[in-house]
Order: sequence, then C-alpha cells, then structure tokens
Amino acid sequence: MKIVVLGAGTVGTWIADLLCQHRHSVNVVDIDAEQTRRVNDELDVRAIRGQASHASVLFQAEVIGADVCLAVTGDDETNIVAASMAKAMGAERAMARVYSQVFRDLSTFDYQQHFGIDRVLSLEHLSAVDLARHIRSPDAVIVESFARGAVEVQDVLITPNAKVIQKPLQQLKLPRGVRIGSIFREGAMWIAGADDRIQPGDHVTLIGARKRVDAVLDWFRVGSISRKTVVIAGGGETGYHLARILQGDRFSVILMEHSRARSEELARRLPQVTVIQANATRRSVLEEERVGAAHVFVACMGDDEENIMAGVTAREIGTDRILAMVGRPDYADLVGHLGIDAAVSPRDVMARQVLCFLQPGPILARMSLPGGDISVFEIQIVPGAPAADHVLASLPLPPQCLIAALERADFTMVPAADDRLRVGDTIVALIPDHHLDEALQQFTPR
Repeated sequence: MKIVVLGAGTVGTWIADLLCQHRHSVNVVDIDAEQTRRVNDELDVRAIRGQASHASVLFQAEVIGADVCLAVTGDDETNIVAASMAKAMGAERAMARVYSQVFRDLSTFDYQQHFGIDRVLSLEHLSAVDLARHIRSPDAVIVESFARGAVEVQDVLITPNAKVIQKPLQQLKLPRGVRIGSIFREGAMWIAGADDRIQPGDHVTLIGARKRVDAVLDWFRVGSISRKTVVIAGGGETGYHLARILQGDRFSVILMEHSRARSEELARRLPQVTVIQANATRRSVLEEERVGAAHVFVACMGDDEENIMAGVTAREIGTDRILAMVGRPDYADLVGHLGIDAAVSPRDVMARQVLCFLQPGPILARMSLPGGDISVFEIQIVPGAPAADHVLASLPLPPQCLIAALERADFTMVPAADDRLRVGDTIVALIPDHHLDEALQQFTPR
C-alpha cells in the first residue's frame, strides 16, 4: 500500500517503521528539519519537511492516490484539518489522531463525519480500553470495539450451570442491542443460529453496546460478579478514560491525581468516581489510602519508571492485581518478573489499530476471532454497492454470515430483518474467512 504519515514524532516515526516492516511504501511529513533528516537517515521512507495542513506539502507527499493517510502530529486541529484535506485530495482513507476528548464526543459535534475523516482515534482512549480489557472480565476476553466504540465484541467462556445452557438461542430473549455472534466448541467455530444450544465450555461471542453486554454476562456465568475496588494512579487522559469506562455498578473506582487543579476537574467530570489528590509514587500515600485492600491497582502516570515502581509497591502492600502502562519495549520482559500482572503498551495498541485500518475496498477494519476462521469486519456501504438495494432478509450473503450491528449517522443498533442498508451506513459483520470474497461482492461497487 501507498501510505502517507503526517508527523514524525515518537508515534509517527514508530508507525512509519512498523509500516516499512510490513513492506508498505511510506512518505512522512514533518515541520521540523531535524526530525525529517533523522527519519530519512534511519528508515526506508521518504521524509518531507513542511506543514501537514498545507495543500502544497500534501501534494508533494503524493497524498493524491494514496491508499491511507495517517495524521499523527502533536496538534489535534492540524491532524483533523490535514486528514480532511488528504481525503478531499484523493486519499482512499484518512485517520486523525486526537488528544482532547471533545473531538470524539458525539454528543456535542461529530467532527469525524463533518470533516469526512474515516477515523478519529485517541491513543489515550485506546490504551484505557486495553487496560479495561484486563479488569472488567477476568474469565472473558474483550476482543475489540467497533463503530467508533459503540459496539463491543466479547469472547465469553460458558461456565457449568449457567442460565443459558441447553436452551435454543431463540428462547433466550436477549435484550435488544445484544446478539450472540459465534460459538466455538471442541475446535470448531460457527455463526450462531436460532436453534443452536449453548453447552458448558463453549466460547460464545457477544456483540452489542458495552453496558448491555455487561448486563447479560451473568447469564453465561454462574454466580453474580462482586463489586471490585479499582485504584487508578494518574489522572491524565488515559486515567480519565479508564475511570469513565469502569464507573458504574460493577466497580468502585478511586482515581489518584497529584495536581490539585486536575483533581478538581476530574471530580466534576466523573461524579461516580472517588478522586483523591495524592502522589501515588509514595509508599506512605498508598498505605494511607489503603491501596493494599484494592482488587486492582492501575499505574498510568505517564512515566514508565514511576508506573513500574508504583505497581511494585502496590503489590508489596497487598493489592491483588497490578496493571501498568509501559511504553519502552525493553521493559516488556522486565515487568512480569517484578510482580506486575499485565503491562499495556501504547505502541502495541496503536499497532493493532493501524494494521486493522489497512484494509482493501469497503472494509474499514478487520479482527480475527480466536480459535476459528471467522473474522469481525467493519464495512462501509459505498455508492454502487449491491447491498444498498436490499433489506437484510433478502441480502444474498453466503451461508454463515451475520450482520450484527448497523451504524447510521449518530446512532448504532442491532438491525432487524426488514431494515434496509443505505449508502454511508457502516455495518459490523461476522464472516467466515473462506466466504470473504463472495460476501464482499455485495459491498463492492459494480
């Protein structure tokens, strides 16, 4: 693929290197002469000096006809404008990285739709989602989020004596907005049908809005989930997003932030979270706040060494489970020996998103389900696609294909058989890998 990366900072340089390793043709743009020189010297890319939001620079970077443009400079507004311009100038797909939450808050304004960008991503939010993956479902794997985070896919292990065992799926009466996508049993995976019955030991894929999926998890596992205490050290954007994801009935969340002003702001924005102004790097503070009695301690303070040391201290004073944000690759093998149960790397998180984004044709994202040959696809309905001529019940998809969710304008839903797809819609579909080419015929312009 021909890819243009706007921004040669830490994230941009690392993405360019990753793409080179996957043998893509990469052009990089940065306003700093030293950065562009370094990239030209160290990577097998073409680096151009210039302002990412200037049309002449984008033209020089050959954004016209590019398969993908990734805007990852250090400025949110520049990224949004540059990605929008790249899309208008002919890039097949464009993604903008943002830091401020306002650019992802659909309740105020849909920047992604307004500027015609395919993806607006926050590395901090993605990191928080990855941390939540290790906290929310100990016996389930939260696989991925689709449709701008409105749809979640979970792989749940069915425990003995669960409520759903041996009942036909059509009798379960799952709440609207939740669907069973696939079943994995004894080495075989298939798309769930109305007459299928769940057995102990099955892996079931649940698809739907996060809160609605969480509400039915007890149907698939014996016993209720006890309320857990989670202490988050660090009130930056990652800590804020993690607290916002976890707040609710299942978790008692305590957020520790050193800055008084930031603590007051977080307290206003997170009414269900206990915000404490405290320095989480000090053992005496952790002991005073009884962190040792917490079920989970998460260190995401923005500094690898501080996160590791805070995690080690929390383990020593008795916290059950320790998570930490660790960016440096050379620390990856170290943290496990220090008693940290899981380390989340922003680079790895971004790698999954970028590689997921590099898909051909109408596919916006792809994620393989564990244990089988079925993948979850995010597909856009483009002008000329045959799928736009059908209601779902008459859409001639291959066997064992399932459209699990539909995103339209500013809402997401689980579609019914009589719903009709429209140009501009985005669907979340489960498709067996061997049926992909046949299925894509319905979403590719004639």
